[in-house]
Amino acid sequence: MTVTLDAADVFALGPAGAVAAIREALAGGLDPEGDVPRTVVPLAHGQGLLMPSEHGGRYGVKVATVAPGNAARGMRRINATYLLHDSATLTPVALLDGVALTTLRTPAVSVAAGLDRLRALADGGGGLRLVVFGAGPQAEGHVAAVRAHAPVADVTVVTRRGGPVPGWADRRLAADGGGAAAAVRRADVVVTATSAREPVVDGRLVRDGAVVLAVGSHEPDARELDSVLMGRATVLVESRATALREAGDVIMAIHEGALAPDGLVTLADLNGSWGDVPAGRPLVVKTCGMGWQDLVVAVAAHRRKEREERKEGTPGQRS
Repeated sequence: MTVTLDAADVFALGPAGAVAAIREALAGGLDPEGDVPRTVVPLAHGQGLLMPSEHGGRYGVKVATVAPGNAARGMRRINATYLLHDSATLTPVALLDGVALTTLRTPAVSVAAGLDRLRALADGGGGLRLVVFGAGPQAEGHVAAVRAHAPVADVTVVTRRGGPVPGWADRRLAADGGGAAAAVRRADVVVTATSAREPVVDGRLVRDGAVVLAVGSHEPDARELDSVLMGRATVLVESRATALREAGDVIMAIHEGALAPDGLVTLADLNGSWGDVPAGRPLVVKTCGMGWQDLVVAVAAHRRKEREERKEGTPGQRS
């Protein structure tokens, strides 16, 4: 029998639980370089993504679709389902809401990678100043994940045309206004969570020591960050192979001579030495999303649900 975890069950793990799952897996020896690359299937109206991974006695696969035209239909751009198996028997043990899983694990990876720098910046007093490009689920999720680990003083959302202020932010600015540039100059943390294919941040404005969490692109010809910033920064990626295959922010900066492939820092490089990133330059955490991340967070969410059921003495929803 397969337990079903709906969106509420997945989100119940929370940002802190998801970040802990990511860091614990890496500390336990998981090497992202050994993960299976995702398969991207071109479709008539978008893309299909298959993201398998095996670790720690579990095998899982996410089946996702990306439909750029859905926004005009008032529908969500990304849909996904996650199926978790026992590795020994290869029998399914849980079916999870894949959209909720993606929404939770993506900021968890960003914050897990940049946590020491984020906390060091927060120790300066007054809380972190965040500037977030984009107002969708990943923008909100990154703010929640940062808040779960460090005090936040102020959140500015930047979108192409401005608009209503989301409940999780203090203000919303239009990207082409002077206020957005001033906010980036002051920011401790810049998040880019957009569908843009060209840079949304002027890399000259990001201050030394700031953290930039870039999650919006996973294609070699799309980027949110310019080569100026990539050349100035310590660039931290999930895996070198993934970044050189999928991260347009990285690939185009290398082609433009601003960044060297051997200058990339990976999560495996940092394992056990999270505080060793130089403090005097920006830290860019560039992620594309990998199957192992879905897997370890899915396992943590499944275990949390099992604990809750044992405590309450009630069986979970099964299919």
